[in-house]
Amino acid sequence: MTAAVIDLGTNTFHLIIAQISPDNIEVLYKTNIPVKLGEGRINDHIIVPEAYERGLLALETFQNEIRKHQVDKVKAIATSAIRSAGNGENFVKAARSYAGITIEVASGDQEAEYIFNGVKASGAIRETSLVMDIGGGSTEFIICDENGLLWKKSYNIGAARLMQAYFNSDPISQSDRQAITSHLDNELADLKKACSIYKPMQLIGSAGAFETFTAMIDGQLDLNNTPSTAIDLEAYRILSKTLQHSSHSERAAMPNLIPLRVDMIVIAAILTDYVIALSGIERLSLSTYDLKMGVLENLRQSEAG
Repeated sequence: MTAAVIDLGTNTFHLIIAQISPDNIEVLYKTNIPVKLGEGRINDHIIVPEAYERGLLALETFQNEIRKHQVDKVKAIATSAIRSAGNGENFVKAARSYAGITIEVASGDQEAEYIFNGVKASGAIRETSLVMDIGGGSTEFIICDENGLLWKKSYNIGAARLMQAYFNSDPISQSDRQAITSHLDNELADLKKACSIYKPMQLIGSAGAFETFTAMIDGQLDLNNTPSTAIDLEAYRILSKTLQHSSHSERAAMPNLIPLRVDMIVIAAILTDYVIALSGIERLSLSTYDLKMGVLENLRQSEAG
């Protein structure tokens, strides 16, 4: 079976097309388009007209690739921006009529499960672990071990939401950082409790910002062919400090930092630092497999019966 998965993220829409058999997933094609669906008014729960149009045009482009690859099954998963937007349902209807794409709006819990399935397939989970997926609209946390999922929750603390609410200076000021930390103190009390119960030993970052951290630390690593890899914690701490004390123009000149993430990577670093401190974790790793691979893994399991 040839399957396509579309991940309609808050910042980026992703398409992956794969040949699926009961015991294998072979990726045939993948691409992404930075639609910035959360641009401008994500905290007002609105997809602005310009972002709405970019999203539909991206889906039309994806549909052309899907037809070209003669795909048998399409799964399009919408996450936080569409889930929480007052006009999100209208976008789902427009996607069906304009681009012929039927969208499933995943709940936060469903999103976390897909992410867990993807990370599990990467082979990164070898001990009790905390998985973190920083999106634009939401951030998912999953505590798991080799035997399965122990705890999960999705929070509306994505990088785009926090950036629009708190990133008011360049470089980001100490007061802005403190405001984010105070907000996280309020939001993540139950994550702290869960970590004290399950005591995860490593933090696994799911794709996205963690791929950027890894590429900036080790630019020689081929992430396209690396399902999972360790991230040197001390090297990460140095990078995080550098990012938080740099200006937009300084970050824009840094190697392996894509334009879409030049500002949001600062928020991702603050979030990651907070979670490392909250959990007391001393090991960090990357899974390049995320929601998209999790959906493909579900399809593979269905094929296997």
